[in-house]
Amino acid sequence: MGHGHGHSHSAAAGHAGGRYRWRLAVTFAMVATFLVVELVVGLWSHSLALISDAGHMTADVVALGAALVATRIATRKDTSGRRTYGSYRAEVFASGLTVLIMLGVAVYVVVEAVGRIGAEPEVQTGAMLVVGAIGLAVNIASMLLLREGSTESLNVKGAYFEVVADAVGSVGVILAGLLVATTGQTWWDTGVAVAIGLFVAVRAIVLGRQVLAVLGQHVPDGMQVDQVVADLEALPGIEDVHDLHVWTLTSGMNVATAHLVVAPDADPQRVLTDAQALLSSSHRIEHATLQTETAPTRQCHEVTW
Repeated sequence: MGHGHGHSHSAAAGHAGGRYRWRLAVTFAMVATFLVVELVVGLWSHSLALISDAGHMTADVVALGAALVATRIATRKDTSGRRTYGSYRAEVFASGLTVLIMLGVAVYVVVEAVGRIGAEPEVQTGAMLVVGAIGLAVNIASMLLLREGSTESLNVKGAYFEVVADAVGSVGVILAGLLVATTGQTWWDTGVAVAIGLFVAVRAIVLGRQVLAVLGQHVPDGMQVDQVVADLEALPGIEDVHDLHVWTLTSGMNVATAHLVVAPDADPQRVLTDAQALLSSSHRIEHATLQTETAPTRQCHEVTW
């Protein structure tokens, strides 16, 4: 709970990630079970495509586990009195961990592929096709479970990206099995493995940029600060807006602070209520800390950040 204020930051009512925890749990169980199958078959069949996809699945299991823990931490009530915004950003840190794991898997696949240059490993294509098909079914089921939550929570979005990448990886494994079986050229297995690794890297970079934007307290995606100021100044009783700051606490939770200079004959409480309603309805800012004043104070001029 914020100090000296009645608003609670510890309840889960507005937390998007917590609403999809059971879907994350089911996905985690399915992916973890399949990982064991894929890794064992990959080692037995000498398929780098299967092993690389199993490596990616390992990243998924770790990332999904971190996402589950993060949603639990994020909705936990703070009893220390020191986390005034609660622990909602735990899920952002979990997404950051997912990015690092995905990049690590991509590097491993490329290094392993380089090590196979000039070699002719014997690959069991039948096993690749069967395991690839099972993996594709598991990943499609996971995608359907997480798709809705991915539009509301950065944490769930990270998990969704993982299973989408896995689905592409499963298609790659099936494709590699078919190519090796029909041409007899085992380098197709290595080539598809590298393609899977590069795809994983690109997805990691996209997610990483979003994580850094939240941690860097950038203006929420799609929001125009100038428009927010213009809309506030258009409200009756507001003469000027300054020191406006807008950022994202975690997925779906935008926060703002601002100073509102009110007209001498305006009702400050009415101005405050109207401004809060505007920010919530027009700009997706449900928690705004607004200071009303009849003129900028000395501190307004002295503090430049």
